[in-house]
Amino acid sequence: MTSATAALSLEGIDRSFGPVQVLFGVAIDLFPGEVHALIGENGAGKSTTMKIMGGYLSPSHGTVSVGGEPVRFRSSDEAEAQGIVMIHQEFNLAEDLTVEENVFLGHELRKGLFLDKKAMREETVALLDRLDCRVDPKARVRDISTPDKQMVEIAKALRRDARVLIMDEPTAVLTNREAEVLFEQVDRLRSQGVALLFTSHKLDEVKRISDRVTVMRDGHVVESRPTSELTADSMAEAMVGRELSNLFPKRSAEISSDIALKVSNLTVPGHATDVSFELRRGEVLGLSGLIGSGRTETMEGLVGLRSHEGTVEIDGEAVKITSPRDAQSRGLVYLTEDRKSRGLVLNMGLRENLTLQSLPRFAKPFLDQKAEEEALDKAIKDFDIRAPDRSMKAGNLSGGNQQKLLVAKIMLAEPRIVIIDEPTRGIDIGTKQQIYEFIHHLAAEGVSVIVISSEMTEVIGLADRIIVMRQGRVAGEVSGAEKTEDAIVRLAMGLGARETETTA
Repeated sequence: MTSATAALSLEGIDRSFGPVQVLFGVAIDLFPGEVHALIGENGAGKSTTMKIMGGYLSPSHGTVSVGGEPVRFRSSDEAEAQGIVMIHQEFNLAEDLTVEENVFLGHELRKGLFLDKKAMREETVALLDRLDCRVDPKARVRDISTPDKQMVEIAKALRRDARVLIMDEPTAVLTNREAEVLFEQVDRLRSQGVALLFTSHKLDEVKRISDRVTVMRDGHVVESRPTSELTADSMAEAMVGRELSNLFPKRSAEISSDIALKVSNLTVPGHATDVSFELRRGEVLGLSGLIGSGRTETMEGLVGLRSHEGTVEIDGEAVKITSPRDAQSRGLVYLTEDRKSRGLVLNMGLRENLTLQSLPRFAKPFLDQKAEEEALDKAIKDFDIRAPDRSMKAGNLSGGNQQKLLVAKIMLAEPRIVIIDEPTRGIDIGTKQQIYEFIHHLAAEGVSVIVISSEMTEVIGLADRIIVMRQGRVAGEVSGAEKTEDAIVRLAMGLGARETETTA
């Protein structure tokens, strides 16, 4: 049951960064006891809108109201003092502090003049238990996994007793089980009268958890309706402004019988054992499995990011790869799943990021900046990189445009074999379609592609053949009509093929 008075409202919100206007008359109401989903493509204005709600940015024009009263936040601390708490997509954690120190950072409990460490530890354990998270409260944040970091962020927010909770892509790095635990907490907070704003590119989650959906496109609100009136398809089409009937392109070209890559008994100590497979020219090979199955680590070993043993052949020739540079010299490149920490240098420009991996091409011997600019022109056109200002830093691009810049960066090396790890994590539906078309185009041109993905529909829709890993080993392979979620899950869980029921 929602209140008639909004807990937080935006009315006629404009926002500009210098001469570039990014929000145009945005209006959103968040009501107590309601989950309001905010969706849109990367670059639609969602993050800017949420930062204005949370006091991290001020609007250029328009009104922010709390409980019906206009306010003007000068900082996020002022917003939090009014009960408005934001869970960031990019973790807002102090890496060198412990989990419990992060949960209470700026809100420490005291017993007289001293910190009450015992009370803080007990409360941290209780918060993590609510989230079914088994991380050690004494562990340094830098030493815990990415999903556990997200749970620590959520624990921080739960402790603030928020009247408005803003969640920016909270499930992007969570497993399905972890996401369900989060949704249980969302349901509990909703029943307690908290107003919640939820963003996600997973439209099935939006349908599952929200009461109302607001769709943004190009800085404008284009739709705001009860979730019950929308389907996942209608939400996607409102986001991109066009029909998305064929998300995955249909394969047309025949796959060559030539073996581009042969891997035999690849072992990455502590992560993978005796992994063997072949990859044909122009084939898209999917790599699936549960979190922790060794998918990423196997591919990192293959390209020289981890020490490994085993035999690798490229185009029939045995090769020894000890570094990504070795791999690139053999026509093999790897696109990391962590574009922000390992894929791009966020405080550098687009041009510098684009050419960094292929720098020898542009140094003859001095750096040819004109050639770099021409390469950036081509990348912006070929990969539809949408940057308001080409001199901006990569960290100021939206997530989808960062991913497209990273794809352009690895393709500048003109590879023959491409490994793409989580190609569309945290990316909107429109950009997903662009990435899928790009992978399809690569394969049609004869490039061999390996796609690692946690999204079952994605790996089924893209791959010609799927290898499933379990506990660091190949559990099996599916192709053709056998490419089903049921078959993949059973292999990933260590179950045999489903038996056909017979009747007497």
